[in-house]
Amino acid sequence: MKLVSWNVNGIRACVKKGFLDYFHEVNADIFCLQETKLQEGQIDLQLDGYNQYWNYAVKKGYSGTAIFTKEKPISVKYGVGDLDNEEEGRIITLEFERFYLVNVYTPNAKRDLTRLPYRLEWEDEMRQYLKKLDVVKPVIMCGDLNVAHEEIDLKNAKSNRGNSGFTIEERGKMTNLLADGFIDTFRYFYPEQEDMYSWWSYMSKVRERNIGWRIDYFIASERLATYLLDASIDTDVLGSDHCPVILELKS
Repeated sequence: MKLVSWNVNGIRACVKKGFLDYFHEVNADIFCLQETKLQEGQIDLQLDGYNQYWNYAVKKGYSGTAIFTKEKPISVKYGVGDLDNEEEGRIITLEFERFYLVNVYTPNAKRDLTRLPYRLEWEDEMRQYLKKLDVVKPVIMCGDLNVAHEEIDLKNAKSNRGNSGFTIEERGKMTNLLADGFIDTFRYFYPEQEDMYSWWSYMSKVRERNIGWRIDYFIASERLATYLLDASIDTDVLGSDHCPVILELKS
């Protein structure tokens, strides 16, 4: 079973840059999007063999998530707990027979960190939500989590320390989540792998020089470890400032 997650930074723009070619080539069983940036009815994706689930933000051209899955889920939930009525379209949970899949677009703390308090509340609520699901069956969470967890996960750790996405507080929330029985699947397979990133600034030559951050993840319940086959990052795939990340599981 192959799962793919990609922050497309606007699905309509990404379609014009080869999204469908990649989608068909990778042939994922489940394909998750973040930052779709559209409203219902603004795109008609013909994806034969896939069930489509979209969570739109109220604000036009902002945020949003989607999941395309070959297997029809047992249940679908948008939002989480007190976030059920959240207006930014950031969370979709699908329940399958063996696991829950949670597709997430985590809020950015903003450059001036004005949204950091909200971000930290979000992290606490998400962690409790994942733990609650995990009591019922294993969980796989994927998406743009907007944090580089360790220094190995970004190019210039020293100069970015304290910046949005690399604050002590945000990194600590990821540490707490992993301590509660979850795995960063890429680091599970490649604990020492350097220079593997999933996001690059649009500034000139930044991507060419691979000055990036790894902020897109597949996080899985520890008891799924024996089912994990591989985790990878498709760094050569263009179309967004992020690239797709992949998790492969035993069927």
